[in-house]
Amino acid sequence: MSSADPASGAAASLLAAEAPVRNDRRGLWGLLLVAVPVALVVGLILWPVALSVLDTLSVTTPEGRRFSLAHYRFFLSDGFSLRNLWLTIWVTAVSTGLLLGLSLPIALYLRFSHSRLAGYVQTIALFPLFVPSILLAYALIRTLGPNGTLDTLLNAVGLPKIPSPYLTPWGPIIGLVWDNLPLTLLIVLAGLGNVSQAAVEAARDVGANRLSVLRHIILPRITGTLLVAACFVVLGLFSAFTLPWLLGPTVPEMMGPFMRRTIIDVDQPTQARTQAVVTFLFCAVFAWFYVRSTARNRRENER
Repeated sequence: MSSADPASGAAASLLAAEAPVRNDRRGLWGLLLVAVPVALVVGLILWPVALSVLDTLSVTTPEGRRFSLAHYRFFLSDGFSLRNLWLTIWVTAVSTGLLLGLSLPIALYLRFSHSRLAGYVQTIALFPLFVPSILLAYALIRTLGPNGTLDTLLNAVGLPKIPSPYLTPWGPIIGLVWDNLPLTLLIVLAGLGNVSQAAVEAARDVGANRLSVLRHIILPRITGTLLVAACFVVLGLFSAFTLPWLLGPTVPEMMGPFMRRTIIDVDQPTQARTQAVVTFLFCAVFAWFYVRSTARNRRENER
C-alpha cells in the first residue's frame, strides 16, 4: 500500500496538471464551432443590413453623399406608405389575437384529455404545418373566392352568396391564421406541459370550477409561454409575403408586397430599404420582448 500511494499521487498530480490544457482545447474547439455560424450571420445578414441602413440614412448631392433623414421623412409623410403600415399592424394584431384565442382551448383539450378523439384533433390542427403557403392560398381562393366552393354550396341549398374575403384584408388574415396555427399550438402545448396535473386536481378537489382553474392555476404558469408565442407570431406575420400577396388587396397592401412592388415595379430600391428598416424596427421591439421573456423564464427555472 505504501508503494502505491506515491504512484497514485503522481498520477493525480499529472491529471490535475493536464485538466486546464483539456479545458483550453475544448474551449478552443467550441469557439471554432461557433465561429462558422457567427461569420455566416455577420457576412450574409448583419453586414448587408448595416449597408442598407446606412444607405437609407444618406442622400447623393453634387458634393457627394451626406447624412440625411429624407427617406424616413418621405415614408412618414406619405399617406400610401402609412396606410400600408397601418394595414400590416392591424392584420398582425387581429391574426395574433385569433391565433392565441384558437390555440389555447385546443391546447387545453389536448393537454388534459385522454380520449382517442384528442389524437385526431391534434392531427387536424397540425395538418397545415405540412401544406406549403402557395397551395394553401390556392385552396382558399378555390373555396372562399368568388364563385368558389362555398358559393356553390350556398347556391345549391337556395341561400345567398356571402361577401368573399378574397382580395380584402380578411383574406390574408384567414390564410395567416391557418398557416401559423400549428406553430402557435405547439408552443402553447409545450407551455402547458409545465402545468402540474396534481395542482389542477387539487384545485378541483377544493371546489374550483373550470374557469377558476384556468384563471388561478393554468394562466399564471403559461403567461410567459403565451408572450413567447405572440412574439413568434408577430415576427412571422409582420414580414409575411406569399399569403398577403396572393390573398390580400393591392391598395392598401401589407409591407411585404409593398416592398416587393417598390423595388421591382417602381424601381425605388432605397425607398424599399427604408420600408424594410421600418419593418425591422417594429419586429425588433417584439424580438426584445421575446429575449427578455426567455431570459426571465430561464432564471425562474434555475431557482
